[in-house]
Amino acid sequence: MKAITYNKYGTTEVLKLKEVEKPTLKDNEVLIKVHAVSVNSWDWELLRGKPFLTRLGGLLKPKYKILGADIAGQVEAIGKEVKLLLPGDEVFGDISWCGWGGFAEYVCAHENALSLKPATMTFEEAASIPQAAVLALQGLRDKGKIKEGQKVLINGAGGGVGTFALQIAKLYGADVTCVDRAEKLEMLLSMGANQVIDYAQEDFTQKGQSYDLILDIVGYRSIFDFNRILNPKGTYVMVGGSLLRIFQCIFVGPLFSKTLGKKMAILVHKPNRNDQNYLKQLFMAGTVVPVIDKQFPLSKAADAVRYLGEGHAKGKVIIRVEHKNDES
Repeated sequence: MKAITYNKYGTTEVLKLKEVEKPTLKDNEVLIKVHAVSVNSWDWELLRGKPFLTRLGGLLKPKYKILGADIAGQVEAIGKEVKLLLPGDEVFGDISWCGWGGFAEYVCAHENALSLKPATMTFEEAASIPQAAVLALQGLRDKGKIKEGQKVLINGAGGGVGTFALQIAKLYGADVTCVDRAEKLEMLLSMGANQVIDYAQEDFTQKGQSYDLILDIVGYRSIFDFNRILNPKGTYVMVGGSLLRIFQCIFVGPLFSKTLGKKMAILVHKPNRNDQNYLKQLFMAGTVVPVIDKQFPLSKAADAVRYLGEGHAKGKVIIRVEHKNDES
């Protein structure tokens, strides 16, 4: 089968399209014929080995040779212990805890990582959901305890997690301010943002506005800046960011909580099939839908990763996996 592989940390130049062995199916796994896989910031970070925490599984060279966690495809075969899925089922899921491998024509994954794809959902839409939408949901609902009428700030709102977070926050009845690049602001307004801020033109931490809940998807501003615009008893949730900001949140956050009543939390990535299925229901109701910016063929996966890593993506970036025997 064809797959995008890499054997050392670096830029997208180290990603190579190669012919590799089809993965071997274990008893509790299913073999999936991949039709679409989305690109996440985690792929970009694992590729470069930055921040350093991404190297915990492989200090000098990558532990996983094939990136790609959010996949959508069709079950080709099942292990003898699999009970929930059958060959022919169309599925999607986050396979990061199964060993990655989505940038390929086929991948094996534990059945518990996968949800059935609705017939009304394309493979590209399905691949957009597992990591980005679940992170947005868990950040707002679980860590942020979002409530109707709250003033919510989403920093980095124009990417995959951010576009889902905006829709979910509006679903809860929040007043939402979105921060991102100028070229993404019109899209965010069209999606229901109450206010948008171009971070290159305005320092949103100096505008005199304060918020009940801040979802920080970028994670490169000091938490002292966010503390300044966080209301008493408000909550700041870091979804991603530098190692320094993570340490700030871990060591300084409890002080803010104790002295000011403000909660500073880090969202740890937790793949969750129940949350996938909940988001599937929201999709079917037309309430939360993926925003897909660009699609690339598997052979151009390096371009897809570069496009996302450079911060250009408006919503999700998708890699489409074509198979020789596909009629399309």
